[in-house]
Amino acid sequence: MNTSVNTVPFRETELMPIDLEVERRPDGTVILSTKIPLADYVPNMAQVLATQAKALGDRPYLARRENGGDWKMHSFADIKQQSDAVAQWLLNQNIAKERALLIISGNSAAHAAMTYGGWAAGVPVAPISPNYAAMGGDFGRLRHVVKLTRPAVVFAEDAAACKSALESIDWGDAVIVTRNPEATSKSAVAYEEILKTPVTEKVAASIAAVDPDAPAAYMLTSGSTGLPKAVVLTQRMLTSNVAQCYQTVGKAAGWHERLVDWLPWSHAAGGFGLRATLVYGGTLYIDDGRPIPGLFDETIRNLREIPVSYWGTVPLSYAMLADALERDDVLRETFFKEMRLLLYGGAGLPQHLYDRIQASAVKTIGRRVMMTSGYGSTEGTSSFMVIHFETEKIGIGLPAPGARVKLVPYDDRYEVRVSGPMVTPGYLQHHNKDVFDDEGFYKTGDLARFHDRDDPTQGLMFAGRLAEQFKISSGAWVYSGHLRELLLKALSPMCLDLVVCGDNLPEVAILAWPNPTGLRTAMGAAADAPIAPLLASREFKEQVAERIRAHNAAHNAMTTRITRCLFLTEPPSSNAHEISDKGTITRRIVIERRAADVARLYAAQPDPEVIVP
Repeated sequence: MNTSVNTVPFRETELMPIDLEVERRPDGTVILSTKIPLADYVPNMAQVLATQAKALGDRPYLARRENGGDWKMHSFADIKQQSDAVAQWLLNQNIAKERALLIISGNSAAHAAMTYGGWAAGVPVAPISPNYAAMGGDFGRLRHVVKLTRPAVVFAEDAAACKSALESIDWGDAVIVTRNPEATSKSAVAYEEILKTPVTEKVAASIAAVDPDAPAAYMLTSGSTGLPKAVVLTQRMLTSNVAQCYQTVGKAAGWHERLVDWLPWSHAAGGFGLRATLVYGGTLYIDDGRPIPGLFDETIRNLREIPVSYWGTVPLSYAMLADALERDDVLRETFFKEMRLLLYGGAGLPQHLYDRIQASAVKTIGRRVMMTSGYGSTEGTSSFMVIHFETEKIGIGLPAPGARVKLVPYDDRYEVRVSGPMVTPGYLQHHNKDVFDDEGFYKTGDLARFHDRDDPTQGLMFAGRLAEQFKISSGAWVYSGHLRELLLKALSPMCLDLVVCGDNLPEVAILAWPNPTGLRTAMGAAADAPIAPLLASREFKEQVAERIRAHNAAHNAMTTRITRCLFLTEPPSSNAHEISDKGTITRRIVIERRAADVARLYAAQPDPEVIVP
């Protein structure tokens, strides 16, 4: 970071103090936890909704733009009324305990009502990305999920968007519910009809009888190493996780105020926002934008209009946000007006992006803004480690109350394992034999390092994933996560994201995607200049080659040197699962889907679009 910016104080905010307990074992294993106990919480989200609806009534809980226009508000009482009707209807179906409610929907009031209704009726909900029903082909992943979760009810909010999937898959005896049943030839129940269900005392009784340790939700993993697994989440997991995160940074985040969030509720981090605003009485503005060029414009529109004290997203979003803040004074003023806390995903924010965001903050409010990570996993409900202390260092923080983090030595790093009330009991229909170690700690498959081994209070930094490591043909390991971050910095601001290639091949090369705004700036082009001619220009190729040569000079091992680079014009496809719901690139799927581009990278005679440093 620029020294002058680095000396500027942070905007004052309220964070949990550090009170770290460190256990060091003779074999090098380290156990971290906070001495601050986990606060009390109600392990029943349906009961929390009932309490908040009674206390807050007409206060807005959820908001979403209608047809891209004005915001439509849904109060706490509205969602309670709708979810009660859903719960009663589900209870009337006499659904067996081993069956689920499958939700194929974007974020919406109806999605929320179906979720809370399922919980009130004791039916586990399984929210999945609409992309599962939009891909076409044989819908292999969706069929896998149906077999796994055995849904008794399928809520496909928009039957027109799901038409092919609804009519191609054998749903067995599952009842299909949708807002537009006329859009499919399948027999379906109208969501509006369900809302007319007369509610009886059975709903309140069902809520009171909820078992906090029974399955409440099945959340899918990314499937980056195969077909997705269904993580079992309980009410205790869902509610304890909200409590522990609130203790660390929640007062600063202002979940009792306003939240603008795009993260899908089919993902752990997105579902957290829905729950946190419920528990603390805030308003969640559903952002229909995405961290993809063009679609991010909607996010910018919302952030220009609604000042918030907290914004949580993934590093990919920050690359586009940094560009927007530097060119849009109105956005900058609104964005930093009340901002106290910015959160990035636990995979790590490149330092250069952190520096650019802080420079914009200082320019606007004369202060830096606290930037935190929320490191966790679907198996840990959401974040269980947080940076809850002022620092300029990018990392994954320290354990939240209730979490015990076990660090097992792995070369010069540690494998991260965790236990606590927010940790899953296992995967649905899975043997779970290798999921936990002999002490009951969940094995995350992630790696970390201390910022300072002699001072653990400075926290941990992310150091890669075991699944992301691969060998080149010499047998040497390539740590692609760390290498990706180095290369993103080297190619900033021209590169939006990239994938490191070289599995069982002699050398390491990269496939990259351009950042349109950054590319035009770096090339001195007009704001509306087409991208393709810039990528084809000799000047661009020479600039990329020069930057890669500089990287190679500093990182000249066979496992870190980049021998070739190819910029792709087709953006990563969410429909093909190249980009996950939370906006992160799935390396394995990209390499498999773009095998022809990988072949171009490694051809004996590379074509003109391949850049050779």
